[in-house]
Amino acid sequence: MLIVNPRARRGGGSIDAARQVLVDAGIDIEEMTTSKDENASELISRHADHFDMAIVGGGDGTLNNAASGLAYCGLALGVLPLGTANDFARTMGIPTDPVKAAEVIAAGHETTVDLGEVNGHLFFNVASIGFSAELAGELTEHAKKRWGTLGYGIVAARLLMRSRLFTAYVDHDDTTEEIHTMQVSVGNGRHYGGGMTVEETATADDGWLDLYSLEVDHWWRLLRLLPSLRKGTQGQWDDVRAFKTTEVTIRTKRPRPVNTDGELVTWTPAHFRIRPKSVRVFAPKG
Repeated sequence: MLIVNPRARRGGGSIDAARQVLVDAGIDIEEMTTSKDENASELISRHADHFDMAIVGGGDGTLNNAASGLAYCGLALGVLPLGTANDFARTMGIPTDPVKAAEVIAAGHETTVDLGEVNGHLFFNVASIGFSAELAGELTEHAKKRWGTLGYGIVAARLLMRSRLFTAYVDHDDTTEEIHTMQVSVGNGRHYGGGMTVEETATADDGWLDLYSLEVDHWWRLLRLLPSLRKGTQGQWDDVRAFKTTEVTIRTKRPRPVNTDGELVTWTPAHFRIRPKSVRVFAPKG
């Protein structure tokens, strides 16, 4: 089964060369399309009995949309990165060139990855409350298609100037912590947000959620943190709280949106847990 999101940044272009790689490898392809009445997970679930794998062409939001169907049906996932950030592909070492990504699928090497879950919604990369959720709400499809990852920076700079700390309560491992933060992120994989890193040692199959909270009181301090946020070493800073867990609940004084893989899907209070070994993925060896 091949599902391509035409609204992804490169979703409107030709993938004929990538498709030919798959056909040459002996894979019979049937392309299917989502609709306003049936999302990718529902499409996968309805047709799973007729296929051996689901190949998804799009960005991280497209994969997020397919996550529950993949986890429920057990089909192996092939990724054709056609989005803006393609953070899950980056985490898995899958080339962003669709032809080379198709060659990974054709090679047939599988690995099994974890999924994160928040209030019943599954995600591959990261879920965030605060700054990143506001960014996801303001970053339009037009901006992503026109500017690519630069679009993240343009909108982020505008938001950063007006961001304020908010109070949250974090319940984990038999403790409750009151925090004042700009953003709380809970990661399953390694990369998110167009090249940022949740934690430098994180992988998509390590069985852990990695939480960090940006407790900086001035926007210029966040600028100093940017190199560490890209490398995943922000937990070494005094004004960043970071820890590993398998389950955590985040409560806020008023409901705040939760961003998963670039999609706003739920609100606080947000209950997170790890779903180990949930999806088989075609990936390069090693």
